Amino acid sequence: MEQHRTRSPRYGTPRGTPRLPPQGRGPGGRPEGRPPGAGVRRPAPPVVLAVRRIARAVRRMPNPRLTGLGGGLFCGVLMLASGCLDSLLFGSSTTVYGVLFLPVCVLTAVWIRKADLVTAPVVVPIAFAVGLLPVADGSDGADGRLMGFVTALATEAGWLYGGTLIAGVIVTVRRVRMVRRRRRV
Repeated sequence: MEQHRTRSPRYGTPRGTPRLPPQGRGPGGRPEGRPPGAGVRRPAPPVVLAVRRIARAVRRMPNPRLTGLGGGLFCGVLMLASGCLDSLLFGSSTTVYGVLFLPVCVLTAVWIRKADLVTAPVVVPIAFAVGLLPVADGSDGADGRLMGFVTALATEAGWLYGGTLIAGVIVTVRRVRMVRRRRRV
């Protein structure tokens, strides 16, 4: 009875074939035409290792893809929850609210799907205004609340512009990378 091979012949060398020495090597086993020490790998600097570690951690994070509406809802609900939490724990500190706004902008811009990239810089300021409602100080009555809201929007415009700028830059970089990838193909 004939025995069939279990591995295809492309893996490894067939039995009985002599192994040849590596080609193109000079004295000392170095590739020809290279100075001594050129093939030696040096350890990466600590900064590079830290960046690699952070990149691996980011890749392990969840990677949802939100539609434009989903991104708006995500950002709006998160900012409203942040505003309520801020008013309960920090006494309506607009600085804390602004600091909490920046990571929400980053996540929204990163998690929006490619087809809806344009919506991220649009929904971020709307979500800022929605979340500012519980944080804005105002006196009793609708007029006082409205005046406190408008005042908070005016005084916290730096956080609003900064978060919108961050979202816009992230979206622009993603769009440029997408276009370059498409041109390569």
